[in-house]
Formats: sequence, structure tokens, C-alpha cells
Amino acid sequence: MSLKLSNSAIIVLFLCSFTTILAHEDEDPTIKTMEDFSGYPIHEPHLSFQNTVSSLSVDTRSLQKQIDELSTFSDTPAPSVTRILYSDKDVLARRFIKNLMGLSGLSVREDAIGNIFGRWEGYNPDLSAVGTGSHIDAIPYSGKYDGVVGVLGAIEAINVLKRSGFKPKRSLEVILFTSEEPTRFGISCLGSRLMAGSKALANALKTTVDGQNISFFDASQSAGYTTDEGDLSSVFLEKGSYSAFVELHIEQGPILEDEGISIGIVTAIAAPASIKVDFEGNGGHAGAVLMPNRNDAGLAAAELALAVERHVLESGSIDTVGTVGILELHPGAINSIPSKSHLEIDTRDIDEERRNIVIEKIHQSAITIASKRGVNLSEFKIVNQDPPALSDKSILDAMEASSKELNLTHKFMISRAYHDSLFMAR
Repeated sequence: MSLKLSNSAIIVLFLCSFTTILAHEDEDPTIKTMEDFSGYPIHEPHLSFQNTVSSLSVDTRSLQKQIDELSTFSDTPAPSVTRILYSDKDVLARRFIKNLMGLSGLSVREDAIGNIFGRWEGYNPDLSAVGTGSHIDAIPYSGKYDGVVGVLGAIEAINVLKRSGFKPKRSLEVILFTSEEPTRFGISCLGSRLMAGSKALANALKTTVDGQNISFFDASQSAGYTTDEGDLSSVFLEKGSYSAFVELHIEQGPILEDEGISIGIVTAIAAPASIKVDFEGNGGHAGAVLMPNRNDAGLAAAELALAVERHVLESGSIDTVGTVGILELHPGAINSIPSKSHLEIDTRDIDEERRNIVIEKIHQSAITIASKRGVNLSEFKIVNQDPPALSDKSILDAMEASSKELNLTHKFMISRAYHDSLFMAR
């Protein structure tokens, strides 16, 4: 299938699988891969599906119209999209997706936190399903393709297969994940983390609040979800619930566009970590307190931000990155020495051990800076420290074979951004 969007919407595939597919000695390995992965029953004469990949036709006009319509559910004006978890616009957007799933003949269900599932039952429903999907929540002033292509594209892919007469062996399930973005509660991929069985997260959500001090459970209930604050275990899925998972997503980076390549086939997803740091010093008037007498929490934060850059570069690898995405000062007045500072740091690498060394160096720098500047390091909290995920060879082979058949330029690449695939791999 080919998917044509605007020039800025370069597509990248995030791929994770949990089954190993072996070709028999006398079989075409590409056909065997496609049969086993997708349930495409090439050798079963009683089924009428005879199309090749290149003959399947995507209704690009309808798909683009759906993308454009979904973008109108936004708290900021076009062309930007802002759609925060459990907001009124988010609820309307979810309703829009569920309606499209229903129109496509999928059976729709939602779990306790609002992960949405649309299933096309296969003719062998006892087999674990093939999953695909992404998210539709959007950080402030984002674009209309982020995540959305992986949800609406998945629904259209099923429509294409249905129009062709295809009947899957395995059930196919489209998933809309809750809160891939950390915008409201500071937790990225919240829905897929819980689906993967994170008991620690389920427990942490009992005391989690947003910037307006609204609890996670109050926000969820306002959108029509969780009723039992004490138990989110119903969201957990058993290992092996899916035989494979594929996520279609824009790259969110320059590589494919700069090289003029259409498809990125992801071999591995980098290991992310998030850190929250608080310094507390002594405030005072900017003119009245002399420089030798200051214990400036703002300067401690600034020095740590530069230390993050230094430690990342010291790793010697281009795959190690670090970002201070949030730096807040209190009281936030031009003529007031900051008495408190807050930083949120993102660091990631395809090498988990190397990333962890950077985190420890950042921690030691925070301790040293606090001591030197006479401020208190009141918090150094590692919010998440996730391992990387590797894509399964069977899916890499299937994506490469499909790209070649469609004459689409493609390359194998590492995804340094992470999405729900990272946690579906678990």
C-alpha cells in the first residue's frame, strides 16, 4: 500500500515482534514471511484473496480528509494542534476514532484508562492477534500528523484489505493508546506502559496530579473512564497477547527528508530516561544582596544544564543525547534572586549502560554544584529509566519486501524518538 501525504509528512515505521518466523527449505522466504506474519493465505485455494501488495489501493483522499477533520479537535487554531489528555477536545477526538472503527466493521472496546481497541476477527481467532496503532493526543502547538497517521492509517489499511476480499488468519487489532505524550501528567506512553503491566506506574497514578492539582483519577473519570481508583490491573495484558505489533509514525527528525527517502524501517528504539531535579537556595533582592553572599538556585540550575551537555558529549557517541527541556525559577521576578529552581532532563541512547553512566555523572554534578554554591539539592528523581527495544527480523524482512515491491525508497535506521512500540515490545 502506498500512502501519500504532504511533503512534510515523511513516514517512519516502528516495528516490534515477538515471534520468530522461519522459512521452509523449499519455500520462497518472502512469501513465507508474509504468510506467517500477516495471515495472508497464499497457498489456500478455498480463499479468493489473490491480490499482490502493489495492487492494493489506499483511498488517499478520504484518509487526508479524516486527518484534516481530526485536526479540528484542537484547543489552538490551525495549522497547530493541541489536544491534551482527557480534555473536552480529546474526548471528542476519541469519539471520532471510535465512529470510524465502527464504520469499518471493527468490534470496539475501551479499557479503564481509555486505550481504545478496534478488532477485525480472523478466521482462526485462537491465534494471538497482530496489533497496530499509535496515539492522537497532541502536545501544545504540534502538527496534525504526529501519531494520528498510525491510527487513521491503520483503519484505512484494514479498509483496503476488506475491499480486496482479504480475510486474515490472525485477528488484526487497531489500538489508540492513551496519553503517549507526557503533557498533562508528566508520564509518556502512559497507556502502553500500563498495558505492558507496570505495577509501579499503576501505584504511582494514585497520587499523580497535573499542573492544576487535578488528580489522574479525577481527570480520567471526567472523560468517562476509571471508576475504581484502587485497581488498574484490568489494563494489564498478558505476555503474548499479540504475535506482533507495527507502528506507523512520522520520523520527527530530519534524516529521511534530508536524504529524500520515503520509509524508515526501525531496527531498534533508543533507551530513554527522564530526571527531575530541584535546588533550594536563599532568595533576596537583586540589588541588596551582594554577589559573595548569594546562594542562587537559578545559577545552580544553569550550571547543571551545561553539565548535562558536557557529560553527553563525553560519552564519545553520536547516539547519546541529553536535553534540559524544562527549567523553572521561583519566584520568577527580574529583580529577585531565585530561591528555588526545577529542571527536567531527558537523556537517551541505544546503549543502556552508556546512558546510565551519563545519568550517574549528572547526579554527581548536581551534588557537587549544590555544595559549591551553598544550595540544597532537594530532589534528584529518576522518573523513568527504560531499556531499549530491538525489532524482530521477521517484521524487518516483511517491511523491506513490501517497500521493494512498491518501489519505495527505504533505509534501516535507529529510532531515537520513542513511542508506544517501546512498551508493546514487552
